[in-house]
Amino acid sequence: MNTFGKNFRVTTFGESHGPALGAVIDGCPPGVEISEEEINRALERRRPGIHPFSTRRKEEDRVRILSGVFMGRTTGTPLCLLIRNTDARSSDYEALADVFRPGHADYTYQVKYGIRDFRGGGRSSGRETVARVAAGAVAEKILSGRGISIRSRVLEVHGATLPEEMEREIADAARSGDSVGGIIEITATGCPPGLGDPVFGKLDALIAMAMMSIGAVKGVEIGDGFAAARMRGSEHNDQMDGSGFLSNHAGGILGGISTGAEIVVRIAVKPTPSISREQRTIDTAGRETTISVTGRHDACIVPRIGPVAEAMLALVLADAFLGRQMLRSWVPGSMETL
Repeated sequence: MNTFGKNFRVTTFGESHGPALGAVIDGCPPGVEISEEEINRALERRRPGIHPFSTRRKEEDRVRILSGVFMGRTTGTPLCLLIRNTDARSSDYEALADVFRPGHADYTYQVKYGIRDFRGGGRSSGRETVARVAAGAVAEKILSGRGISIRSRVLEVHGATLPEEMEREIADAARSGDSVGGIIEITATGCPPGLGDPVFGKLDALIAMAMMSIGAVKGVEIGDGFAAARMRGSEHNDQMDGSGFLSNHAGGILGGISTGAEIVVRIAVKPTPSISREQRTIDTAGRETTISVTGRHDACIVPRIGPVAEAMLALVLADAFLGRQMLRSWVPGSMETL
């Protein structure tokens, strides 16, 4: 699937070593002020080469708005956002054309489609997330106009929780030709109660799906998450008084619907699979071999995934917010005060 959302629909396109990547947004309401510069500021935060030990691929990541905006405002018609690739080196991957890289989608794409773009992984590359961030910038602009803000922070890198220790873990991994992962927390404040739908349309279920759609994410928790399994009901229940909730163990979502409290999400990010250390694998003919992945890769992608996770949360909340507006437009006696 290359399309995400029901009311605010985003379709992304492009490959890591193709001419460009981008997104088409359908369902964006008219009148939203947005500019290329605003989107570029979001792209700058995930741009390759701006963090120590990140890939040396130097992409400018400048967006072009091709449609859907007139005189600085959205028109209600589809937005097309384009980001050109300017520093791809496909020659780095020629030796990998017939070999499956461990930890990558090479094998599964080959099995499913019978063909794969071995130049950086094609659509399975982390480069694909640039289109998500561009679309997420538009979603965040919609949400900010309604008092909703989204932030992220790195909680851990390879178990280290202090900034200096995190940097040391990344540096040590880079020097040894290896990589490390970590944990990121994403929060949304100012979110009103009433977003999300029961059963299969639960807000937390959609958030989990959005986060797990990011290639490097291997785990998601909301609120206390797995820690809730070690708590009693009397500890985990968010009691209330006249002023509202007295705690937020649920992470801002109950019954799949937002409570009005801060939405809290944490994601587990795996180590970058492209490492120079020798590993065992097989080739497309099934023959055993070894591989050492060369080229330009991050020793840790955790610092660059925060903006991607923020974008995905923004897409979910914008989609839910527009869905709630549609519901209120025809439901008699809807609770406008909520």
